Formats: sequence, C-alpha cells, structure tokens
Amino acid sequence: MRRLVIAALAAPLLAYAQPAVEPAASPYVERAEVQSFISELAQRHGFVEAELRDLFSRVQRVDGVMQLMVPAERPPWEQYRALFLNDARIEAGVAFWKANRRSLAKAAREYGVPAQYIVAIIGVETYYGKNMGRWRVIDALSTLAFDYPARAAFFRSELEQYLLLARERDLDVFELRGSYAGAIGIPQFMPGSLRRYGIDYDGDGAVDLRRSSADAIGSVANFLSGHGWRKGEPVLYRAKVRKDEALKYLDGSVTPKHPLAELMAAGIELRPKPASSAAPGVLLELGDEHRVGLHNFWVITRYNRSVFYATVVSDLAAALARRQSAGK
Repeated sequence: MRRLVIAALAAPLLAYAQPAVEPAASPYVERAEVQSFISELAQRHGFVEAELRDLFSRVQRVDGVMQLMVPAERPPWEQYRALFLNDARIEAGVAFWKANRRSLAKAAREYGVPAQYIVAIIGVETYYGKNMGRWRVIDALSTLAFDYPARAAFFRSELEQYLLLARERDLDVFELRGSYAGAIGIPQFMPGSLRRYGIDYDGDGAVDLRRSSADAIGSVANFLSGHGWRKGEPVLYRAKVRKDEALKYLDGSVTPKHPLAELMAAGIELRPKPASSAAPGVLLELGDEHRVGLHNFWVITRYNRSVFYATVVSDLAAALARRQSAGK
C-alpha cells in the first residue's frame, strides 16, 4: 500500500492500494471543476495538489450510482411500512439487541436514547449490518459531486469530508465501500457525520463503523443526542382527525410548532393521551392514517428527512421493545 504525505507536516495524507489491474484513465482529473476542487482543498486544508491529481486520475465514474439516484416512485405507506415491520426484521433486531445489550445500555445511560431507537435505526439502515453497500465510497461521492448537478454542492462537501477523514485516520481511500450515496458502515453515516459524530465505543482506539457494533451504537446515540434528543420524551402519537378543518395543519413540515392543546382543540384526537398538552407537535399524513410528531420525531428526521422513514423507525422501535420485553 502506497502512502501520500503532507510534506510540511510529515504526516500521512491519503493511503490507497495500487489496483491489481490498472483501470481505464479517469475522466475526472482533466476536468476544470475537479481541478478547481483540488486547488480549493489545497488552500483550505493543506493537501498537496499533485497528490490529489494522482488520486483523481484513479477515481472512476460509476454509471450504476447515477441510475440509482433517479427518483423512484415511493410505495404507499402500508407497503413501505411492511418492508421494515415484519417478523424477520423484528427477530433479527431482538438478536442484535441481546448481542449488544451492554453497549446499548451504556448508550442509553450516557446519551438518554432508549436502546430500541438505536436498534431500529440500524435495522432500517442496514438490516443490523448485513447490507452496508458495495460501492467504493470515493467513486460514488466523486460521481455525484461532479456528474449529479441537482445535489452537486452537497456531495462535493461530503467528498471533501471523506478526504479529510481518510487523512485523519490513515484510511485506504479506494478500499472503503458503502452505499451508492457514499454512506458508510452499520449506521450508514455520511463522511461529515462520521467525522462529527462517530465515536470509539468499544475502547480499541479506533472508530470503525463497519466492523464494530459498539462503535455504531455509540455513534448513533451521539448523533441523536447531538441533534437535541430529549430523554424520556415520546416521539409520536397516533392521531384521528375528527374535523376537516384540522387538516389545515398538514403543511408538509416535520417541525413541531403547534401546541398539542391547539391541535386537540382543532379536532385532532391523540392516542395515547399526552401527559402534557403544552409540547409542540406537527400533524403528519401517511396514506389513510395520521400521526402527530414531537421534538424527538424531528430529531430522527435529521438522520433522514423522510416522514415515512422517521415514522417507520418509531414503529419498529416500539415493536422491538415489545418483543424484547416479552422474551425476558
């Protein structure tokens, strides 16, 4: 494995393995926007431009990544929910919970996030680590950074974060694999989130979200806590809209901003009955049913902005907690 170094710091910059068979020349290194990106990284972070040009001469555009970014028609809520709320995923989640009960209990104590929500997120993201992605992260991020204009700014930022991550942790840039969007490991953290929220939770001196369930658990808890998770507060209420005029609260937002008392006075019945009606909530529509999300629901949407996603995480967490409790 060959290492690139920052001469001024005499420290590893980026590490990558020489391919067994040299691929076709990369289209990226000759492109003006890539050259500008390289110059920006050199100016902002002290990367050596020649080393980055060498790296981008080996990066490959991945057409499969582009195809997967084409928006697909989302299945109806009930079909979407059934993908994650089924006996196989619940049983696998209980097994993951039991195998990692100490780390989950520690995370609950230290971050205030109940174990079932951590397990549910991991279960939805990667089926508890079984499906972490097969794409080279450097190729996926580069493809989206320079060939996907709709979100180029976001993916260029994440590519920058990935290169910083590689330099900081002496990672093999071309070895790490993840999702088609560049998400990494058991909890599918984007590089920026990994740098900010990834933690060493098994005490081995390294943050390894691909191989360490403990690190994944601690990092998910740290992410939720860092976005303001409130210990002991609920996530969602089931809702029944009794008056049509209450539908005016369906504004497409995931941000709780109307006191529960106001929502209930407008004809929205909540189950179970809230302990406090002062907390703000947001009315949500999922197919033929409604829910009201609270602050911790909003926190889950920081992981994924989808209402379907955050709701299915909450529902899976509840199912896991019931099954775990029944099996004790």
